[in-house]
Parts: sequence; C-alpha cells; structure tokens
Amino acid sequence: MTFNFSMQAIDHIINSAAKTFYMSAGTVPVPIVFRGPNGAASSVAAQHSQCFGAWYSHCPGLKVLMPYSAEDAKGLLKAAIRDPDPVVMLEDEIMYGIPFPMSDEAQSKDFVLPIGKAKVEREGRHITLVCAGRGTDTALKAAEQLAGSKGIECEVVNLRTIRPMDFDTIARSIAKTHHLITVEQGWPQSGIGAEICARVMESPSFFELDAPVWRVCGADVPMPYARTLEAHAVPGPADVVDAVTNVLGNKISAVQAQ
Repeated sequence: MTFNFSMQAIDHIINSAAKTFYMSAGTVPVPIVFRGPNGAASSVAAQHSQCFGAWYSHCPGLKVLMPYSAEDAKGLLKAAIRDPDPVVMLEDEIMYGIPFPMSDEAQSKDFVLPIGKAKVEREGRHITLVCAGRGTDTALKAAEQLAGSKGIECEVVNLRTIRPMDFDTIARSIAKTHHLITVEQGWPQSGIGAEICARVMESPSFFELDAPVWRVCGADVPMPYARTLEAHAVPGPADVVDAVTNVLGNKISAVQAQ
C-alpha cells in the first residue's frame, strides 16, 4: 500500500534489481517499475509517514521519479514502463485527491514525459525554489503568496526525476535569480536538498549565488502521530515564505521598489 513496506523488500530492489545489469556485463536488463504512495500521509505515525526519495536515489542502477501533477504521473509512469532499467516511482498519497487540469497533449495515448528532465512550473526572477512531488505544491503556494504580498517572483523548478537529476535546469535558474531554496518533505541529513547543495558547491553555479542556499525540509524526527505535532514536522508554504525572507534579507525592499 505504501513505500514504507518496501523496506521488507529493499534487498531485492537494491541488491538485485539495481545491480543485475551491471554485474551481468550488460546482458541481463531489469525492466521493472516499483510504484506506490510515498511521503507524509495523515495521522498514520512514524512507520507509515516518511519520504524515501533520498533512500532510493542514493543507489546507482535505479531511476527514481517523483511526480507532482496528473500530467507528471501519467507521462512519467508510461516512461518508466518503457524504460529498460528498474524505476522507483514515488507518488504522494496526499496528492491523489487533488484535481489537476490535463492538456490535450497530455490526454493523448501517446503522451510520455522524458525521464531526467525537470519542468519550470512557474517563471520568476528573484529566487529559485527547487522541489519535487508534494514539495512542488508547497513551493507554488508560497510563490503565489510572496508575489501577492511582497512582489517577490519565485521561479519554481519541479524536478520530476530525482535520479538522474536535471542539474542543468537548476543551474540555468540560479544564473537568472542568483538565489536558491530547496523544498522537500524528507529529513534534512543526506536528503535531496543536501544533494542539490553539494552539486551547487561543486559547480560554477556556486559563483552565481548572492546568498547561501537554504533548505526547507521535514523536521529531523520520526513523524509524530498527533496532528498538531505532525503539522510542525512537515514543511508548509509559511516555512518557504520565511526561508525566502531570510535568503533575500535586505534585498526585499529593493525588490518591492522595482
């Protein structure tokens, strides 16, 4: 029912599916898709409410997808089924009940999205928000709020694919905005945001930054069962707004004066 139970089969995913093609010298492909709900749910406590994006994207041999919208889910799932390698498809349970518009192109039976290609969900010029899955919903809500209240235009980059990661799209956005925030539901240590920060540090994008990168992520604790505590453990739009305010600092008044 959820990726929490994939821990019972993680040896088969990590040691068999991910490594067989390499260990067979490219003679035995493993075209399999592991698909299921991922991330924080609602009042289901620590063992059933967590993000496995960082877990699986750590392993070479796997491709890891994290759709946000209905178009993402359809296009990426079809791509995963067609792919010759093992693919982990991490869908957010909370997003299942949210309706999305579908373009005529997306409703076509031939619609497929490329694996490893991010999408700029919202154009902006002041700061880049990089996210995936439900984190994209959080980032977009924060971006809308910041545009309305402070005149800050956030560029929201929906990764769609965690591994392989489309760093080129991230780099182009940083070159335009010169500020970066990562948004995710997972834990901070060794997380997706930490990986993005490392790649920025190791690339020319570091010299494009006018301020340090800020990570918005889940609290570094097992997910609480109580709803009030759960709300504090999962980042929301307000947390992103606070992060943008901290990163831009005294530049906000200059932005508002434009």
